[in-house]
Amino acid sequence: MEVGEQGRWLAGLLAERVDRLAFTDLTTDQVTARLVDTVVGWAREQGWRVYRRAPSVLPLPPPMSAQQSVLDVACARPDGPPVVVEVDHGTRRRTWEKLLAEAEAGRIPLWLRWGTGRFTPPPAPIQMVTCEVTARPEPGGRGRLHTRLPRAEKQPPAHSALRLDGPAAIELPLPTIGSTSGPPALPGHPE
Repeated sequence: MEVGEQGRWLAGLLAERVDRLAFTDLTTDQVTARLVDTVVGWAREQGWRVYRRAPSVLPLPPPMSAQQSVLDVACARPDGPPVVVEVDHGTRRRTWEKLLAEAEAGRIPLWLRWGTGRFTPPPAPIQMVTCEVTARPEPGGRGRLHTRLPRAEKQPPAHSALRLDGPAAIELPLPTIGSTSGPPALPGHPE
């Protein structure tokens, strides 16, 4: 499997794990920490060595260019190139630069992007995994609180609550060609 295919496959596996995640009323920092913990748990389940806040190959911009940027999670795999993951709630050019530099160094770059939607796709070969949340103002106006239900537990939209099969279903006759009358009245309902 080539590196690009591995990246897509790994992004799919991580997305499955993130899809099961649920939380209520977490701050921005708490959501980011929860997602980093989720990535770490997922990577350990794969049998990989996991490093939080691992040094990146990309140096910091001046005046701190003598120091390296850090990655949220870096994973050493015995059966393939390393995997690096950045977790963000915004689209930052610096994140893309860092992940592109990691890709050039032979690592598989994954970007776990969370928020209320409108996710901007990153440049190739970065693979994006999304985590959509809802947000509301925090009491006291200090920030926002974020909530996420796993996909399987999200409530159906109100318009899909009526079942159209079973004993409550009503079968209406088809109109005949050339008929000038409207549709028949529903049983128990006057016209």
